[in-house]
Amino acid sequence: MPPPSQMDDAALLALVQRGDEPAMASLFDRYSKVVYSVALRVLRDPASAEDVLQEIFMQIWRNPDSFIATRGSLGGWLAVVSRNRSIDTLRRRRPTDSVDDIALASPYNLADEAERHAMMEKAREVIARLPAEQKKTLEMAFFDGLTHSEIAEVTGDPLGTVKTRIRSALLAIRKAFQA
Repeated sequence: MPPPSQMDDAALLALVQRGDEPAMASLFDRYSKVVYSVALRVLRDPASAEDVLQEIFMQIWRNPDSFIATRGSLGGWLAVVSRNRSIDTLRRRRPTDSVDDIALASPYNLADEAERHAMMEKAREVIARLPAEQKKTLEMAFFDGLTHSEIAEVTGDPLGTVKTRIRSALLAIRKAFQA
């Protein structure tokens, strides 16, 4: 029989069912960091995270059948249990906790920010692929803030040509975003 540190999770749980302490120690060594880090991330308090860690491993020791192997990996299950226990701990805290001690959600919507960033990158790529005259005219209009007449004056191109280049560039950008 291999040492507990080399056994798979199912074999270790089977030994834990029989009260094998080295098997339980191997499970603890294997998964305590995951459980603790999830709890610490939710609770933001090392002492509370340690309490959650102890509760979860005591549950496994007392009732190793609580994990059902057909539902996924032991590590994933322990991470979910740790998260849920930590959230329960947060809910049980007294409302006398200082408002400064409670972590609030970020005011930024990360999904919107990521979408905005992706759109900006796409626009940059499309602008980079534009013909040189369109790109230069578009940049002068939108980034330098010049009017169509001022662009015509600076470049020496007719006003109609300047307007056509800007319109063509904007249509190319619109087309890229609709594709």
